[in-house]
Amino acid sequence: MQQLIRGAYARFATLLRELIKFGAVGAVAFVVKFGLVNILWTMWGSEGTLIANVIATVIATTVAYFGNRFWTFRHREQSGLAREYVLFFVFNGVGLLIELICLGFIRYTLGLDSLLANNVGLVIGTGFGTLFRFWSYKRWVFLAPPEEPAVEEAAVQGEGQAGPLTTR
Repeated sequence: MQQLIRGAYARFATLLRELIKFGAVGAVAFVVKFGLVNILWTMWGSEGTLIANVIATVIATTVAYFGNRFWTFRHREQSGLAREYVLFFVFNGVGLLIELICLGFIRYTLGLDSLLANNVGLVIGTGFGTLFRFWSYKRWVFLAPPEEPAVEEAAVQGEGQAGPLTTR
């Protein structure tokens, strides 16, 4: 039972650390994106609402990739920079689509055409997109490290056996 509790704690602690780091990297990327998109919206007016978001997202995605690869998920298997970067951009594209749907809904369906309305749509879309991104990065981009056979054996042997997770 003690091993089961330790295993659950270890998994939860790892997930919590990943979430905190993911949030910090995301916050930096959001500041980059938010600042750049607002500069572009100010320069271009309402005609560039969606394209400005795409440009800012591409730049912020690059910042986020490097932060997540080399800090948040550095303990995970490295399956090749090119592979990860392409998948990262693909899943960010889906996250961007979620944001564009929110922005487009506010701009074109509700007819709200202001910097404030754009920013509200951006924040809502970013929230939904972030949930998708975290899940997809863990699932397909930054792969879990292969489990060590000794850890698997200890789980099969049970509590009474000596293994790497028990102390005597």
